[in-house]
Amino acid sequence: MSVAFTKEDSAETASETLLPNRPVSHHPNLVTEAGLKALELQLHQAREAYETAQKTEDVNERRRQAAIPLRDLGYFVARVRTAQVIINPTSTDIVAFGSTVTFKRGDGRVQKYRIVGEDEPDPKAGSISFVSPVVRSLMGKAVGDKVGSSGQTLEIISIS
Repeated sequence: MSVAFTKEDSAETASETLLPNRPVSHHPNLVTEAGLKALELQLHQAREAYETAQKTEDVNERRRQAAIPLRDLGYFVARVRTAQVIINPTSTDIVAFGSTVTFKRGDGRVQKYRIVGEDEPDPKAGSISFVSPVVRSLMGKAVGDKVGSSGQTLEIISIS
């Protein structure tokens, strides 16, 4: 049989399937209990996707299908391994990780967010990361405190 009709792995094909690692934050990996469960679920899903890809007969197609799950596996293994579960704060005196804080912006808008880990935020659903500039300016503050963030004043209305 001619070499032209055989499937050979080439360096070009292999490099097409290697994806760069997902960046891992330098911040502590603080998570809520729900956040840890979500990370564990995503890790499980990445493992399943990788195992499914490994059943593909064609080696090049297998590599293509496994590329994203393999990259995600590395990320989620690291995130689950380094997760530090923070229980909900028992005090509502100051803004802390896990608090739900309501604040008023300088333009009159009132917003309410729960402070969560970096892999958990969903602003539309009312959660925001503890490393966001807004939250960093609010941490440790109390009801009635005013802080500046991005040239804007925020006043804390409530903490729960």
